[in-house]
Amino acid sequence: TKFPTARIKRIMQADEEVGKVAQQTPIAVGKALEMFMIQLVGKSADVAREKSSKRVSAAMLKQVVESDDQWDFLREI
Repeated sequence: TKFPTARIKRIMQADEEVGKVAQQTPIAVGKALEMFMIQLVGKSADVAREKSSKRVSAAMLKQVVESDDQWDFLREI
C-alpha cells in the first residue's frame, strides 16, 4: 500500500514551523510509514494467530505495543 504523497505533504505543511518541503521528503515519509505499518500489523497478526483468531483487534495491537520495547513510544496513546 502506498500512502498518497500529496496528503503527506499537506499534513507536514499544516505545521506552522515547517516551511517548504522537498519533493522527495513526502515519498521518504510515506515509505517509512509503510514499513512501520508492516511491522506493527505483522506482529499483531502473529498474536492473532497464537489466539486462533482471523482478525486483528485493538487489544492485540495493544499487546504488541506493551510487550516490545521497540513500540514504547506508542504506550501513551
